Amino acid sequence: MTRMPSGRCHPKDLANVMKMRHIFLSVLFFGSVGLLFITYLHIWMEEQPTVLKIRQDRITKLWKDPSKSPRKDRTVFQNGSVVGDGAERVGDEIASESLMSTSSMVQDLVKRRLFQQRRMRTLLLKRFMEPRSNLTSLQLSTWSLAVDAVHEQRRRFLASFCKTFYINKHRRSLIRLVSQVYVEERHKLLYCEVPKAGCSNWKRILMVLSGKASSPHNISHDFVHTSKKLRRLDSYNLREANELLNSFTKVLFVRDPMERLVSAFRDKFEHPNNYYHPVFGKAILKKYRANASEEALQTGSGVRFSEFVRYLLDPHKPIGMDIHWEQISKLCSPCLINYDFIGKFESLEQDANYFLKLIGAPQGLRFPSFKDRHSADERTTSTVVNQYLVQITPFERQQLYNFYNMDYLMFNYSKPHL
Repeated sequence: MTRMPSGRCHPKDLANVMKMRHIFLSVLFFGSVGLLFITYLHIWMEEQPTVLKIRQDRITKLWKDPSKSPRKDRTVFQNGSVVGDGAERVGDEIASESLMSTSSMVQDLVKRRLFQQRRMRTLLLKRFMEPRSNLTSLQLSTWSLAVDAVHEQRRRFLASFCKTFYINKHRRSLIRLVSQVYVEERHKLLYCEVPKAGCSNWKRILMVLSGKASSPHNISHDFVHTSKKLRRLDSYNLREANELLNSFTKVLFVRDPMERLVSAFRDKFEHPNNYYHPVFGKAILKKYRANASEEALQTGSGVRFSEFVRYLLDPHKPIGMDIHWEQISKLCSPCLINYDFIGKFESLEQDANYFLKLIGAPQGLRFPSFKDRHSADERTTSTVVNQYLVQITPFERQQLYNFYNMDYLMFNYSKPHL
């Protein structure tokens, strides 16, 4: 049998070596490409914008030089919905296309990303650079950036608070969690009702947006709160409610807790009321007023602010809470529902009209400025609040602050002078 000369490989051995080299190079190549793709995908997903998630450093630069055209940092709304939702849709597309080749996947993602950025920039420039009455272009740019920065700061502050301090000690069902949330499907909007924080006018706006009314100015107060024109989120099934929470724009308007409380007391107990007097008034007078007259016990009228506060602070209340003085942290669960826009009653018209513009509301629709109940009364300001707080003891004032402490902290309201 003839042997091969030493130092030479058999043709079969050489073929095996070449085959192993090809396999090794193929594994190395596809492994490298896969690693690069995973790295790119991780970075890309982290950079996806959520609603109003503006990078603070870019806001600062734009604020210093408002002459520069703001790009995507102005806002992140697109076609009345949230750009962040687009990011979720892209994520779903990525999952469904996971069987595609690696190289074509990367190219497709890059093209989609560039197209999204171009479209967003075009929409924002068209939406925010249109003329506004009584404002020059420079003033408009400065005004828009200032409002953007304010609302982004509110969202960041709330998110930071919830991450650091909030502990959910009580499990709550989704349906109960969203019982105060109203749905407006045309503009994909979820609004959490906070009584005494402009909720009546917000309901009027929702009726107009949904096409159920032509103007907010011809809708009565009673019709706003008793009609079935608006639908709550808890009327949907669990699957639908979850979908709306994940895809619709969520808005919340808040108010200084003490002002909101005093406003509720003045509205419900200082004016005739055929519900709050017999239901709450009777119970409060019976437990907290010594030697109450027979007439007072029968009608429930004439409740004093000091008696109302004693009821509010009593762990064994003769009657339960009411949404008009319930804490916002419990009404709207802002640490469990990620609100996209947080407005404040103290700047109600400015915040509301800005938000209406963001969601693409009809051009002529403006947030109402009228007060439809007890219009002759002075509005509940900090000065009016102080007139009521002096009617209770310093200890009760501190307890009252503690009762609303979560609302003060969540929404960055200053502690009152007690």
